[in-house]
Amino acid sequence: MLEVGEKAPEFCLPNQDEIEICLRDLSGKWIILYFYPKDNTPGCTTQACDFTKKEPEFEDMDAVILGVSPDSPEKHQKFIQKKKLTITLLADEEKELCNLYGVWQLKKFMGREYMGVVRSTFIINPKGDIVAVWEKVKVKEHALMVKEKLAQLQIDFK
Repeated sequence: MLEVGEKAPEFCLPNQDEIEICLRDLSGKWIILYFYPKDNTPGCTTQACDFTKKEPEFEDMDAVILGVSPDSPEKHQKFIQKKKLTITLLADEEKELCNLYGVWQLKKFMGREYMGVVRSTFIINPKGDIVAVWEKVKVKEHALMVKEKLAQLQIDFK
């Protein structure tokens, strides 16, 4: 998994409207890049709804929230409509970005092993550096913790 201090890898992925979103297009902004396993599952829904509720506060901090999962743009669109989400969701169907960030890992559940997304969040500063990382995220209060960390990072940013 990528760590604090590393350069954020370049990417271009389609969002829920099949519009390509590239890291280079967001240069100069703070980016909250969070990876989650699957649309319309309990933890992922809670996380997406929490980020949606806090999105205006992140926008006031000049930050963009991008959720990433291996789901298709169509699945993202249904998820957004069903849950009234306002954040941008990126479709990483080939798991390229998940692999670049090291979040596509071997997981275990009920004695079964499988490959999947480890719920993780990265804050990328306006220079394109990773400045905060959360691995194996617990969704409760996570959006608030990210917002507080972003506020702290912005004070120290030069």
